[in-house]
Amino acid sequence: MSSLPAGWYKDPADTSTQRYWDGDGWLGAAIPADAVPPDGPPAVEAEPPATPSATLPYPHSATPSAASSATSSGAPPATPAAPSGAPPAETTPQPYNAPQNQPQPGFGPPPNWHPGWGPQAPPGQSWQQPPPGWQSPPPPQGYQAPQGYPAPPPEGYPAPPPQGHQTPPPQGWQTPPQGWQGPPPGWQGPYPGWQQPPAQGWQPPPGAQPPHAYLYPIPEARPHGMALAGLGQRLMARIIDIVLVLVLNVAINGWFVYQWLQDFMPIYRDYMDQVMAGQEPTVMQPTAKMQTLSWAVVLIATLVWLAYEAPSIASRGQTLGKRLMRIKVVRLESTEPIGFGRAFARWARIGMWTLFWWCGLGLVLQFLDSISPLFDQRLRQAWHDKAAATVVIALPPPIPTAPGVPGSAPGPGTHGSAPTPGPSAPGSGVPGSGTSEPAPAPKDIPGGPQ
Repeated sequence: MSSLPAGWYKDPADTSTQRYWDGDGWLGAAIPADAVPPDGPPAVEAEPPATPSATLPYPHSATPSAASSATSSGAPPATPAAPSGAPPAETTPQPYNAPQNQPQPGFGPPPNWHPGWGPQAPPGQSWQQPPPGWQSPPPPQGYQAPQGYPAPPPEGYPAPPPQGHQTPPPQGWQTPPQGWQGPPPGWQGPYPGWQQPPAQGWQPPPGAQPPHAYLYPIPEARPHGMALAGLGQRLMARIIDIVLVLVLNVAINGWFVYQWLQDFMPIYRDYMDQVMAGQEPTVMQPTAKMQTLSWAVVLIATLVWLAYEAPSIASRGQTLGKRLMRIKVVRLESTEPIGFGRAFARWARIGMWTLFWWCGLGLVLQFLDSISPLFDQRLRQAWHDKAAATVVIALPPPIPTAPGVPGSAPGPGTHGSAPTPGPSAPGSGVPGSGTSEPAPAPKDIPGGPQ
């Protein structure tokens, strides 16, 4: 048995079609390569039932040939006379067998002739396959096969074997085990040149793939029936989130940055004075206070980003930027909230590199993580999505609601979901409105009450 899994593959004999491989051979008829194959093997085509030859009952005393001869001679058909005083004898209808075309008397094939055309075996010997390259000699000019005998094959056509001849099995053929059943109806053999691998101990070569698997188009994935978020949507959502985190850092980290500038500006002015005076400037050395403030600013910026993104992704799957771009982070296995553990793991893969901004490594790795969805054509997962087993989907557009209908305005986060109908009072014009005003009479409708 082959190690290739059962499924639809391109037919190696005809690459414009595809057929179903069941692990042992090809099943069913081929379909176009660009067609969507059905799930599972193809349906088995039922064979048409054989039509039995019908026989027509005719009386034993009168056959169609006798009737036709009597009619052609103009005489009425003869009727046997019954003895006087005796009841007429009953005749049993007999089935009529239509006469077959027989050769004329005295005409027949030569001695030792067998049905078919070509060389015949001598008396007492069985027929053998003619040598390679042998061709049947052409019949005499103007020869026509007699009625009821097969016509000779065309010139150059190999001679067929005599009637009843059985082709010997190929070399190495073994008798199937007891109880073995033949292939199902409609089964076709493998492509020419295919060889059955050994059943025991056979393993595919390293890196083996199904035949022509790379030619099949990869269908677009739809996690939980939703479309994947576009790369443009994700980029705009990330830019919006960066701007919002920057605004929060200005409000929280502003005092620390001001203190850092108070120590940095005197050192900078002294350095510029030395440069303007033509002297060799001394190397600027940050103070201990500046180093402490630098670490505090980077640490606070990292915590602000974590506090902004992780809780909102854990509960709703959306930051403010993702809500504006109508995209959402969900689990790969379900649509439930991913929880704080996964949200922190997702953020840490990209956010923790902020602590390494001082050497430039953090910015490079964050940039590579941001463009990593370009390398995943299947699910468009970034590195931080793969770390948390999440995927970003695009939400459908909101359902427009009819204006003026009570209770039809969607609530926050419902995205245009249908309102819950409330109890309606008798005579209410709108179901679920809860009012007791009767509905207005349709005055402008033809045939209505005026």
